Amino acid sequence: MSRKKGRGLLAAAAAVLVVAAGMTAVFYALNSPSPEIPAEGKIFAVRPGETLGDIAARLEQEGLVRSALFLQSVARLSGKQGSYKSGYFRLLPGDSTLDVQDLLVSGYQEQVKVTIPEGWTLKKIASHLEAKGVSTRTEVQAAAADPALLARLKVPAENLEGYLFPDTYFFPAGYPAEAIVEQMALNFFDRLSELDPEASKLTAGELHEKVILASIVEREYRLEKEAPLIASVFVNRLGKNIGLESCATLEYIITDLLDRPHPRYLSEEDKRIRSPYNTYLWAGMPPGPISNPGRVALAAALHPARTAFYYFVLKDGQTGQHYFSDSLQQHNWAKYYYLKQVGAGG
Repeated sequence: MSRKKGRGLLAAAAAVLVVAAGMTAVFYALNSPSPEIPAEGKIFAVRPGETLGDIAARLEQEGLVRSALFLQSVARLSGKQGSYKSGYFRLLPGDSTLDVQDLLVSGYQEQVKVTIPEGWTLKKIASHLEAKGVSTRTEVQAAAADPALLARLKVPAENLEGYLFPDTYFFPAGYPAEAIVEQMALNFFDRLSELDPEASKLTAGELHEKVILASIVEREYRLEKEAPLIASVFVNRLGKNIGLESCATLEYIITDLLDRPHPRYLSEEDKRIRSPYNTYLWAGMPPGPISNPGRVALAAALHPARTAFYYFVLKDGQTGQHYFSDSLQQHNWAKYYYLKQVGAGG
């Protein structure tokens, strides 16, 4: 081999190395983590039916990858262009483009377990979701009052109070508030149809009345077997246009509407609070639910017992048992006899 020819081969080899080095540098540059991902990470949603091009473009627009074209190229080279899953994904600082692809292909979504007890209000649910890091209190309350969602679910109210079914949920961290409240409301309607398939025949207004009743029963009963009896008391009073006189409605006014601490007892002054929710002042139903009822209270409101009762009072503070009566005279006797023992009434 001539010296000249040898130099030519060395030059060619050097050129290949330069190109390879350049390509490697470009690869590392385009694959490097985006500096725009915050320390706590960022939630990215892949919507059902989105193409690889759509996903890549939004990732670049949101500053989560450096190049949409690079992501599409590596996806096609690796044969993963059709493997992206829909859902909500948390991208973290330090995630390279290949890391992002692996996450979206794996379908892994960070889940937060959230348990909502029976009887909680929208305000309390929203605060709990914020404490769990799923969404903010403000966003949840706003989503629950979204007119479009209320219309779609046929809920004739200002918000979804009463329709957020108490249950254990698993939400991706950062899950949109709109999706949270809709999922809880859809769960409500699913459970309602399980409790009573005939409930679907109720008009939106009729169902709303049942939900309001259930929300009051939820906050009044302690023994499951008594829930239909308590519902019957309220139904009987409604039939006679007698005020419901529910302590639970006063507590709702004080704690949720007035943002005051839960009272140790209800005073005569409390019973005079001017509010449409004060069932000591006005006959008929309050304007909306006062809690989000569970299965027992909903079943009681849908199928109240048939009784002649118009009154009830707490009989045993330990067991939660109530004494039911059909006359004011009997009720006054029960209050005198039992309230001395339990120090509280219903």
